[in-house]
Amino acid sequence: MGVIINPYVSRHASRKRRKILSEVDSPSNFIQNKIDEDLKSEKVAVHTRFPPEPNGHLHIGHAKSICLNFGLAVKYSGTCNLRFDDTNPSKEETKYVKAIQEDVKWLGFDWGDNMFFASDYFDQLFEFAVQLIQKGKAYVDDLSPEQIREYRGTLSEPGKDSPCRNRTVEENLKLFQKMKAGEFAEGEKVLRAKIDMGSGNLNMRDPILYRILKATHHRVGDKWCVYPMYDFTHGQSDSIEKVTHSLCTLEFEDHRPLYQWFLDELEIYHPQQIEFARLNLNYTILSKRKLLQLVEEGHVDDWDDPRMPTLSGMRRRGYPPEAIREFCERIGISKSNSVVDFALLEH
Repeated sequence: MGVIINPYVSRHASRKRRKILSEVDSPSNFIQNKIDEDLKSEKVAVHTRFPPEPNGHLHIGHAKSICLNFGLAVKYSGTCNLRFDDTNPSKEETKYVKAIQEDVKWLGFDWGDNMFFASDYFDQLFEFAVQLIQKGKAYVDDLSPEQIREYRGTLSEPGKDSPCRNRTVEENLKLFQKMKAGEFAEGEKVLRAKIDMGSGNLNMRDPILYRILKATHHRVGDKWCVYPMYDFTHGQSDSIEKVTHSLCTLEFEDHRPLYQWFLDELEIYHPQQIEFARLNLNYTILSKRKLLQLVEEGHVDDWDDPRMPTLSGMRRRGYPPEAIREFCERIGISKSNSVVDFALLEH
């Protein structure tokens, strides 16, 4: 089932659909141009995803990604998944899942039957990790977090191999199963990819794939005590869901070689990762960590305080969803970061 415009946010759903279609139709951007080229060479249904982490409320910066991913699915009669990247149980809560659902619907979009969680794939992701170990492409490391940072090197100096890097496949498989069984403490061991400690791209210097976290997960409870890292999760999740165009903000451009490495080594379906500039507003905090600090320290009433740049806060302040969508359309999509004047949102 393809993406639909939420019929409940307005009594004029068909008119709203026409409005959103006009918003995503103009002007064209480099991502649309890339999709048009792909459709000429290969007849595929466009499939995107919006993958928030349920560790806080969505803010105006997320609106750009929502409008882009859902808007492209509308434009090309495709599908956009709402996927929650819930791989850190110590920070994620069900209340944030519900808040995000409410915000996406308020903004004018609906995922239909296409709501997923990274935790849906925990068993498959674990098996992917086992496959990498069996191929000699992953190993269990005993270095502490501080030692891993030290061994990683710098932009001007190569990293150095961990003493654990040459463990046998059999030993790594046994240790990884013991990690899963909860036989080690948090921070005692991690699973790392075996790539290239001398790579000029720091993300390729044996990144961590799994770490031990003994916290209750909001969906799977205490079933797991090892959790995959984001870099190991999102590409494989894209592949499982048959996403065609995985749209990320520019800070993930250096992660693309790693995204591709996992898919290549696992020999699974390859989505395309395409990067675009995130939304930066002047005089506006768009860090969920800092927004959470404002809430926890009582500087604001809650996430939906009208002074907050969250979608729920802007809704209480009186912004209509059409204004947010129009703002995202006006600022456009680019490959270079810039700061947008907040006044543009007010007009």
